[in-house]
Amino acid sequence: MKLGILSCSPRCYSTRRLVEAADELGHEVRVLNTLQFAIDLRRGEPDLYFRQAQIGDFDAILPRIGASITYFGTAVTRQFEQMDVFCANSSAGISNSRDKLRSLQILSRHQIGIPETTFVRDKHDVLPAIERVGGAPVVIKLLEGTQGIGVLLAESVNSAEAIVELLQSQRQNVLIQKFVAESKGRDIRAFVVGDRVVAAMRRVAQGQEFRSNVHRGGRTEPVTLESAYHDTAVRAAQIMGLRIAGVDMLEGEDGPQIMEVNSSPGLEGIEACTQLDIAGAVIDYIAASVDFPEIDIRQRLTVSRGYGVTETLIPAGSSYVGKTIAESGLRDRDINVLTLYRGTSVIPNPRPQRVLEPGDRLLCFGRLEAMRELVPPRVRKKRRPVVRSLADQGSGMHAPPAGPGAAEASTDDAV
Repeated sequence: MKLGILSCSPRCYSTRRLVEAADELGHEVRVLNTLQFAIDLRRGEPDLYFRQAQIGDFDAILPRIGASITYFGTAVTRQFEQMDVFCANSSAGISNSRDKLRSLQILSRHQIGIPETTFVRDKHDVLPAIERVGGAPVVIKLLEGTQGIGVLLAESVNSAEAIVELLQSQRQNVLIQKFVAESKGRDIRAFVVGDRVVAAMRRVAQGQEFRSNVHRGGRTEPVTLESAYHDTAVRAAQIMGLRIAGVDMLEGEDGPQIMEVNSSPGLEGIEACTQLDIAGAVIDYIAASVDFPEIDIRQRLTVSRGYGVTETLIPAGSSYVGKTIAESGLRDRDINVLTLYRGTSVIPNPRPQRVLEPGDRLLCFGRLEAMRELVPPRVRKKRRPVVRSLADQGSGMHAPPAGPGAAEASTDDAV
C-alpha cells in the first residue's frame, strides 16, 4: 500500500509513530505537508499538485488536519475523495467534528448520551438557557477550542452570565453546557478504529482543576470499557462520519455522555498509558480498507431520475408487522432495504426472511413515488413549559429583546 499522511508536523509523536508503523508493516509511506498542495479542477478530472508537481498515485490518505487549517485541509481531503483515493477520515467527518456545536447538533437527533447544551447569541437568552441546562454550575466552551483551552466552569449564574457576555463581546461563539457533577473531573478517551475501540484510558483532573486533559496536568490510567461505553464511542464516530477518532465521554449517572469526537486524536498519551500499538492498528485498518473509498450515497444514488433514499418507521399496527421483508412486497415495488435499525442494533443488508417488528426503522433505496407511503407523518414536538425563575430573582434581564432592525454582533487534537 502507498500511504500519504497529511500533516504539517512530521516530527510530532503521532506522525512519527504512524510512519514507523507503516514502515514496519512493509508499506510505502510519505508525509505530505497539507499546506503545500494546489487543487486543480477540470471537467471529469479532479487533480492535485504537491510542491508544483502532479501528485502520484496513492492508495490511501490519512488526514491529520490541525484546527488552524481546517478549511484548506478538508478541501485537500475532499479532492482526494473525488479522485477515488481512500481517505481514513472523510472531509465531511472532519468538518463535523471540528465544530463543537455542529457535532452536538448531529448527535442530538440520535439516541446517544450528550450533556444538555444550549447556544445563544442574544444576551436576554443567557439566563433562560442556563436554567434549561439545570442551572449553575455550568460549563462554558468556545466552539473551536482544543486541549481544554476555552473551557470554563462557572460556579454561579452571575459568573456564567458575565463570562458569556465577555466572550461574546470579543466575537467568540460559546456553548453553555450542563456540568455533569458525578463525573468528578474524570472522563474517558476511547480510540476508535473502524467498528471497534482499540484502546481506552480514563483521564483524571488533578487538584482544583476540573478539566482532565493531559495538557492540563490530568493523570491517566488504562481502562477496559463496558459494552455501553464501547458501543457509544463507535456509534458517535460513525455518526460523525469518522473511521478513526478519539471519543471523549463523561461517566454520567445515566451512562456515557459524549463530550467531543476528535478527528485527529493524538497517540502519545494513550500509547504511553495503555502500552498498546495503536499506530499499528490504524495502519492495519487502512490497509484492509483501501478498496472501499468514501462514497456519498445520496449524491450517487439520486443521480437516477425518480430514485432516492429514505428512512421509514414501522409503527405498531402497520400491515408490515409480522411479515418478512420478502412478504412485504417492497422488492416487487422497486424498493430495496439497505439497512434495518432495531433498537440499538444495526442490521446491514437484512435477509428477505427477516421478520419486521414494531419500531423497526428501514433505510430504503428505490423509486420515490413508491416509497412515499412509507414516509412516516411528521409529529409535532410537545413544547416544554417556559420557566422564568432565574429572571424573577432580580437578574436585571427583563428588558425586551432587540427588534428586527437591531445590528448583529458580528494541530492535532491532543489527549
